[in-house]
Amino acid sequence: MNKLSQKIFISLLIFVSFSAGFVVNGFINSSDSKKKITGLVNLNIGSKNEIEKKADFDIFWDAWRIVEDKYNLEPLDYQEMVYGAIEGMVYSLRDPYTVFLDPEESEVFDEDMKGSFSGIGAEIGFRDKLLTVIAPLEDSPAENAGILSGDKILKVDGEEIFGMSIDKAVNLIRGEKGTKVLLTIAREGLDELKDIEIVRDTIIIKTIEWEIKENNIAYLKISQFKEDTTFELDDKIGEILAIDPRGIIIDLRNNAGGYVHTVKEVSGRFLDRGEVVFIEDHSDGETIHKATGDKRFFDVSIVVLINEGSASASEILAGALRDNMGVKLVGKKTFGKGSVQEVKYLKDGSSIKITVAEWLTPNRTVINNNGVEPDFEVEMSFEDYENDRDPQLEKAMELLIF
Repeated sequence: MNKLSQKIFISLLIFVSFSAGFVVNGFINSSDSKKKITGLVNLNIGSKNEIEKKADFDIFWDAWRIVEDKYNLEPLDYQEMVYGAIEGMVYSLRDPYTVFLDPEESEVFDEDMKGSFSGIGAEIGFRDKLLTVIAPLEDSPAENAGILSGDKILKVDGEEIFGMSIDKAVNLIRGEKGTKVLLTIAREGLDELKDIEIVRDTIIIKTIEWEIKENNIAYLKISQFKEDTTFELDDKIGEILAIDPRGIIIDLRNNAGGYVHTVKEVSGRFLDRGEVVFIEDHSDGETIHKATGDKRFFDVSIVVLINEGSASASEILAGALRDNMGVKLVGKKTFGKGSVQEVKYLKDGSSIKITVAEWLTPNRTVINNNGVEPDFEVEMSFEDYENDRDPQLEKAMELLIF
């Protein structure tokens, strides 16, 4: 089984629970048509009698038999019918982050989380029921073509995508290196829709970058919380400590999230072991997540940069540093994606990415749909972006110098 199968992540990466188990319990030893269903795993979530108390499952099989008996335009693909049923059930949850991925989509998701894939290089999520660019990746085809955080994607190659799941929309947007895709976007401040053509390319993500700024201030950019982000950070920590920095600016702008275990490890480089990073709020109680690893930064002032593209795991780190250490946040209110997804793999290679909880900061601030408010709100205008000005970074520098 893929090593991601038991890992929980918090992310807006594009990359239900039909409860395949109870469907299988209904399929096995039932009828000839049911025996044609293959590739699902029995999750042992309850007996047939228990399920029948919760829903009238007979109507599903009535509908199945009607399709099987009456549809004659082309041969039926029974596995696709199962996948379609699962997608329909998941859609009824009205949770854009709970999705069913068929084997091909599941493989793409795995590739994305490893940090290398082919596409346009942008994180997207839902805001106000519209597919929204959370953040273009640095120096990506999306950024170079002029895509900005907050852009609403309305069409892909002329096809309207309203009501489409994130994963389905992403399948339209991504593609082979060198091919083109046309996005029709709505942007705040523009009176009309804008078409942007993007040439797809291979996207390789380096999640940690740093440099020395004036007055001996270390600038640390964390772009995502991937599998190897902690290793990348540990590789750079010695270099940062060697300059004995006056302060550290942690830039989480346009960081759309990543794995739970990674953000706990990264937090542990700044917090004492055991300090609370975040709280998972389940229907059956709470789980406290604490910093892991060895603290490496002592007696150094820290400022964190955030913006509308900071989401999920980056919101966790920002909240943990502020609640535990009083670290100041500079920029704009974050995206507000405070839910936790877990990936469960089925034996045919398909998977369910399912929301299992919401999270709170150590001081129990609810982030989902609210975001993290900065201590110092600083605008970053389109003109600033076009002219390589960064007033948010300038404010962070000011706080560390004085």
